[in-house]
Amino acid sequence: MTDLTATRVTMVDTQVRPNDVTKFPIIAAMLEVPREAHVPDALRGAAYMGEHLPLGPARVMLEPRALAKLLDALDVQPDERVLVIGAGYGYTAALLARIADSVVAVEEDKAMADEAARRLAAEVRVTVRQGALTTGASTDGPYDAILVEGGAVTLPAALAGQLKSGGRVGAIFMEGALGTARIGYLIDGAYSWRQAFNAAAPVLPGFAPEPAFQL
Repeated sequence: MTDLTATRVTMVDTQVRPNDVTKFPIIAAMLEVPREAHVPDALRGAAYMGEHLPLGPARVMLEPRALAKLLDALDVQPDERVLVIGAGYGYTAALLARIADSVVAVEEDKAMADEAARRLAAEVRVTVRQGALTTGASTDGPYDAILVEGGAVTLPAALAGQLKSGGRVGAIFMEGALGTARIGYLIDGAYSWRQAFNAAAPVLPGFAPEPAFQL
């Protein structure tokens, strides 16, 4: 495997640090985890580019800036349990394994889930679950934080119900072609949302309301 350490440092120095991501655990994790080890083999050469990498229909690996800023806004602590929705090949889960106490990574595509489990085999804090993104992994919860790796119009109720009181959920909410990353705080049984930064990503399957029937 080609050593891309210098390229990884350049990614952090040019795409992450200049965008107000200053939390040391995030910087350290992004410097340590080889991003190229968690992309489709055909895209290894593009692993450190500043753009989303395609994983399938309506599925992307978030570009480094957006992911780092989402992690920064989510503010995961060392004693917390985190749910990653749309795990892909496991990059975000690998990052969070260096920040959180434990991580559950859900991937809907079986081939991708199997590959994520293989690539994350050495990460003892990560559990990979294969299943619908909209249903999460309730048997492993509840969670202190949930990260949705992709776009959303609505947050599925099954996911909303897997957060601990006082927990946070982070996702990129889309309105047409425009999007905003938001953090939702579960307080006294209700969600309070805060806008974090502008970003865009394809809406994940099942994360948009069904169109209303019209005569």
